[in-house]
Amino acid sequence: MKKSFFISLLSLFAFACLAQKTPRVKVIALYENGGHHLEYSRVAKPWLDKLAADSNFTVDYLQHTDNIDSAFLSNYQLFIQLDFPPYAWKDKAVKAFEQYINEGRGGWIGFHHATLLGEFDGYPLWPWFYQFMGQIKFKNYIPAFAKGQVNVEDKTNPVMQGIPASFWVQKEEWYTYDKSPRPNVHVLASVDESSYIPGGDVKMGDHPVVWTNPAYKARNVYIFMGHSPVLFNDANYRRLFSNAIFWAANKN
Repeated sequence: MKKSFFISLLSLFAFACLAQKTPRVKVIALYENGGHHLEYSRVAKPWLDKLAADSNFTVDYLQHTDNIDSAFLSNYQLFIQLDFPPYAWKDKAVKAFEQYINEGRGGWIGFHHATLLGEFDGYPLWPWFYQFMGQIKFKNYIPAFAKGQVNVEDKTNPVMQGIPASFWVQKEEWYTYDKSPRPNVHVLASVDESSYIPGGDVKMGDHPVVWTNPAYKARNVYIFMGHSPVLFNDANYRRLFSNAIFWAANKN
């Protein structure tokens, strides 16, 4: 009797250890393999890896779309587009990604370069992604960078939980678009262009910088800020990033 009870306890302990080691979420992060955003990715990766270890999820990384198809994406509950543009994707990756989002097979978080929409480097506009991002096209940016104040517009959204009503982004190259995406998306936060330090003429008026598109089955959130590695020195940015992960990865 005692031996049987001891064996049962061992079995329960082994099961508990196995369950604890099994990741609750698997994440794939696509990032650029060259250009100005590498420094951001070099800081983002170890930060993500630590968050994953602390929160029982795993992150795999890709620097190209060659391996992406439906079977590949079926392994992941969250797709992070970590400074990777919406062009030059392999055809099979385009189809698989659209299906992944349209059918809600997993969540999505896009950063910064994900809204580099238009015709770039000889590649045409991706029409589906244009709709997904609120029907906007890239117009201009602040190449010398500027400090700016971001104002939260939806304080009840889980992505914005624990973040103050306004916070400063110390260094960003703020994009402008041909129009505001606001009519086609749900805006969570916007930047106050009058707060730019130094000031300048690269402005678009109504300027959302964090939004989600409820027209798609997948949980999705776009976060514009994602160029400078100094972003990870800011507790508000780290909270925004982690909130987005936990919300987008949860289908419920």
